[in-house]
Amino acid sequence: MIKRIKEILQEAPGGEVLVKGWVRTKRGNKNVAFIALNDGSTINNLQVVCDPTAFDEELLKKVTTGACLSVTGKLVESVGSGQAVEVQARTIEVLGTADPEIYPLQKKGHSMEFLREIAHLRPRTNTFGAVLRIRHAMAFAIHKYFNDRGFFYLHTPLITASDCEGAGEMFQVTTLDPENPPRGEDGKIDYSQDFFGRHTSLTVSGQLEGELGATALGNIYTFGPTFRAENSNTPRHLAEFWMVEPEMAFYDVNDLMDLEEDFIKYLVRYALENCADDLAFLNKMIDPELIDRLKSVIDTEFVRLTYTEGIDILLKSGQKFEFPVSWGVDLQSEHERYLVEKHFKKPVILTDYPKDIKAFYMKQNDDGKTVRGTDVLFPKIGEIIGGSERESSLEKLTRRIDELKMDTTNLWWYIDTRRFGTCPHSGFGLGFERLLLFVTGMANIRDVIPFPRTPKTAEF
Repeated sequence: MIKRIKEILQEAPGGEVLVKGWVRTKRGNKNVAFIALNDGSTINNLQVVCDPTAFDEELLKKVTTGACLSVTGKLVESVGSGQAVEVQARTIEVLGTADPEIYPLQKKGHSMEFLREIAHLRPRTNTFGAVLRIRHAMAFAIHKYFNDRGFFYLHTPLITASDCEGAGEMFQVTTLDPENPPRGEDGKIDYSQDFFGRHTSLTVSGQLEGELGATALGNIYTFGPTFRAENSNTPRHLAEFWMVEPEMAFYDVNDLMDLEEDFIKYLVRYALENCADDLAFLNKMIDPELIDRLKSVIDTEFVRLTYTEGIDILLKSGQKFEFPVSWGVDLQSEHERYLVEKHFKKPVILTDYPKDIKAFYMKQNDDGKTVRGTDVLFPKIGEIIGGSERESSLEKLTRRIDELKMDTTNLWWYIDTRRFGTCPHSGFGLGFERLLLFVTGMANIRDVIPFPRTPKTAEF
């Protein structure tokens, strides 16, 4: 039976092994050849040692960086440094060649920009192998966290007729002929003839449907892809990304903040305990402060302060910001990072935002000016979680919808939940790729998702 290299490296020497993987490097001389083999199960390579005189010369010429091999041999104690065991090759089969003249991943440094151009191959690099293994571990940890605490995983729709955020930056879903769509007497496109009989789009959030689940099942979470047709070419934005969105019945804003802090600490702790080799590599090659920063998050209590208090700190800081600060403005990343990295030097949960800069569904405070929103701010990232206690009052919710002149045609079912057994409830959204930026130390969000979707980029 084939064993993964991660397992083989933990075995005691002496047995026969069959290993399959891709060549990272080959070196040696006429007396001995050393092949570094990796199958993606670990950041660490398995060293294969072979006697060139025991193998066909033409066969060994095909053993180049990127080639795929099947090797049988004896697992022995390694004489050299860097590994405890190695394989003395008895047979080598080349399953797939990689012409060194054209294979783009040779033994040299490659820029992140270049690797994005070959996203079909970049998972074979040490860096992206580490990132993708950590991505898997974080996805598993998210499900484990909620499952162990009695939450139910709710699958919310990807195709929707409602705009949760009210921003209108949505990708249209249609089967109509783009060259000649049917039109009504007013000249507008007649979506009644479309597949769903109405105008539909890809979802920007599963929150609204998640609230429906919470008002029936108690505590639920969604975890799936979301889409924003936002023309942002920045290191922090994607057009397709994954969101984690729990919704909890009977939680107030304080219960919500407790959950947000506990959840994020759990994920960081899980990464430190289960991804040690990959984190050590990224700490060495990408961000020398990574592991210390991760440990600092789980060892500290998050600061909690109101938006108004945060604005006062920024105004008194003497700091010159690109975007001026005043009460009522939406905080930019530079403001958030100042609070976290320079003023408090720890994560911050900011609450009670002006209602005019927040979504319609957030619970309004008695002052009539602010809402019970919560943003969790992290070093290097800025906002990593956005949440709120939801408005449970039918009167206040409908009044806010009217103030914003929102079309309620596609929201009748959401409003109904405030008519029939309304209850206090809260929820948040965690951008999965934002979390991965923090956990991996990578600088660009395009480098923590296998195949990034950004403006003008939908290859692979």
